[in-house]
Amino acid sequence: MASAPLKIVPLGGVGEIGKNMMAIELGDDIVVIDAGLMFPDESMLGIDLVIPDIKFLTERRTRVRGIVLTHGHEDHMGALPYVLRELPDVPVYGTKLTLGLLRTKLREHRLAERTDLREIAPGTPFQVGRFTCDAYAVCHSIPDAVGLTIETPYGTIVHSGDWKFDHTPVDGRQTDFARLSAIAAKGVLLLMSDSTRAETAGYTPSERHVGELLEGIMSRAQGRVITTTFASNISRIKAIVDVANAWGRKTAIIGRSMENYTRTARELGYLDVPPAALVHPGDIGKLPDNEVCIITTGSQGEPTSALSRMALGDHRHVSVKEGDTVVMSSSPIPGNEELVSRTIDNLFKLGADVVYEPGVRPHVSGHASQEELKLLLNILRPMHFIPIHGEYRMLVRHARLAIDLGVAPEKTFVITNGDVVQFDEKGARLAERVAVGQVYVDGLGVGDVTQSVMRDRWSIGSDGIFLIVVSIDRGTGHVVAGPDIVTKGFVPEGEAAELIEGAKQRIVEGLAEAQTGDHLAEVAALRDEIHGTVSKYLYDKTKRRPMVIPVLMQL
Repeated sequence: MASAPLKIVPLGGVGEIGKNMMAIELGDDIVVIDAGLMFPDESMLGIDLVIPDIKFLTERRTRVRGIVLTHGHEDHMGALPYVLRELPDVPVYGTKLTLGLLRTKLREHRLAERTDLREIAPGTPFQVGRFTCDAYAVCHSIPDAVGLTIETPYGTIVHSGDWKFDHTPVDGRQTDFARLSAIAAKGVLLLMSDSTRAETAGYTPSERHVGELLEGIMSRAQGRVITTTFASNISRIKAIVDVANAWGRKTAIIGRSMENYTRTARELGYLDVPPAALVHPGDIGKLPDNEVCIITTGSQGEPTSALSRMALGDHRHVSVKEGDTVVMSSSPIPGNEELVSRTIDNLFKLGADVVYEPGVRPHVSGHASQEELKLLLNILRPMHFIPIHGEYRMLVRHARLAIDLGVAPEKTFVITNGDVVQFDEKGARLAERVAVGQVYVDGLGVGDVTQSVMRDRWSIGSDGIFLIVVSIDRGTGHVVAGPDIVTKGFVPEGEAAELIEGAKQRIVEGLAEAQTGDHLAEVAALRDEIHGTVSKYLYDKTKRRPMVIPVLMQL
């Protein structure tokens, strides 16, 4: 048995949806599986993206041997442009389409030429430091998705990636049952499996079901059909184009990310559609409405997405109008429900018919439901089990399934980001936690928006701001100019005048009291005095706590 312990270190995606990232450490070698992002919820004011905190990796940068990607979705590879700035020499492994989509993304960040991208194929083992890795094909909502095996001195680790058992996939590429059986025959030390639909009974419907629902929508629609889905959902895009073509409609693909992704998928042979079935967005107006299909971004109600701009009449090629049928071909990500609802309302206001209800909208999940999760557990029969990719309740439900199917409770670990599961000669146990968190991306800034900055934004957003500027004589401490007060987001303008006058009076009185004889108080002490006096005054008057910012200038 090896002397160095084997450590499983989740840096993201465990206890949450998104920003998936798992580190596996053995002695001087670390292999990382996925590097995803998460989209901000409405409480993250001004934030564009959320990525994992990789302090654990940067502190061990010389030991990180590679990053292996399971597939090309944003929640699994979207953080790489930011991660690779900190770990520029680390090679990235992925299948042909995954690397193609990643290369497109890295070009936008001017990192494509500097990154070591290494293509992998299912059934062809590859070495990452001390780890012998291999991939096996899985069904998901994007082609070329894989699960992974990692050989260690303690046994085989299986990382499922995102998957489901679809017996009739659009691309004809099923999850590889034969490989799973072969892996099981050698014995599985640990299975880490996707828990996104662990609360959902039964089986996840096939992607073919989407085509059937689309047929019904296309057959009824009198005007244009505008469908929104994820830019990376190549299988869904193909299904929409094929059904539209069968009903005599030409399809325009709109949205920068979707245009880039579909172009890459077509170049690599993963999106096989007749060229005549597509039309340039600029030519939509030349066709009758009943011969037009549009696929666009905006399925999550993102304010800057193409669909949102169409709904506001702000898109250069398309404005939603009466007679259009808008199809929401996706489910809202938890936290995005309000944004999606707002977009749907705006579309109805413009006279469009919106297909969005569960069971009617053409959408099926790319994740396994309970019966499929059980089947994978039964095939692999792992000694140990860690549920991943899901909020905490989902992990618990998945762990209970594993225990019901024979995994010992003490060998089943429900963990969250930062928890470390360690394997050594004594078996498996929870080890000391590592520091993790989330890093906010705001414009060009990565990580410079801290929790304290976010608290300030929440404070200003919920209670407003009260800015006080006072100029004092450097020698005497007497007020030379001011106090001048600016307030925003606190009280209506008509009520502000009285409060401002009252605050000014207390500031002047407070400054006078702070000067004792010939002794001048320190500027910091004067600032604290103003802050305390004004904050108390405003709370007494309004029972509100705006952010009070005193600015003292010495002249």
